[in-house]
Amino acid sequence: MNRADLGSKTAKGGFANEKVICRKFNSWKRDKEAQEWLKIMGYDIKKLFSVKAIQVPTKIKKSDLSKFGINREDYEQFVRFKKADAQIRIIIKIGEILKIENLSLKKANSNADYNQIDKRTIDDYQEMWNFDDEIAFWLKLFTGELKPEKYSRKTGIKKFKDKRRLFLNEMPENIQNKIISFFDKNRIII
Repeated sequence: MNRADLGSKTAKGGFANEKVICRKFNSWKRDKEAQEWLKIMGYDIKKLFSVKAIQVPTKIKKSDLSKFGINREDYEQFVRFKKADAQIRIIIKIGEILKIENLSLKKANSNADYNQIDKRTIDDYQEMWNFDDEIAFWLKLFTGELKPEKYSRKTGIKKFKDKRRLFLNEMPENIQNKIISFFDKNRIII
């Protein structure tokens, strides 16, 4: 199963709650689903020494921030741009190497036959992830926030596949590469 299919399956199925996910990761040696998740995250199960998952509440008292290794400024940013219903920190040990993965979970309606989408504006994402104005412009065309036909002269594109939005493969190749490169280089923060 590829990442997109797994994401869709997970979104449709929803999570009962974050404690269940933590338990699954903490029982990774016996839990086949947790093993599948770890493989998708790029880990060779045979090389893992330990996996420890802890639930990080999405709302934390300011006096408890240090318990989770979070400073006040980071927390205020997190709350401002929060999408997740649950945050889980997974500590993975491979030999003497310690790796920390932070997962954000969003509960989904299990009766829905669609994936949940985020409805924030490109400007919100630009503020969160600091991509440049050129990427923001093309992403606005991609999402339909800007209508492609109005920007035909600026983009140099005369005919569009869909008048509501621009497809990635309709963009100039250098722009496609720039967008993909940005997301690839910044996948951790995203």
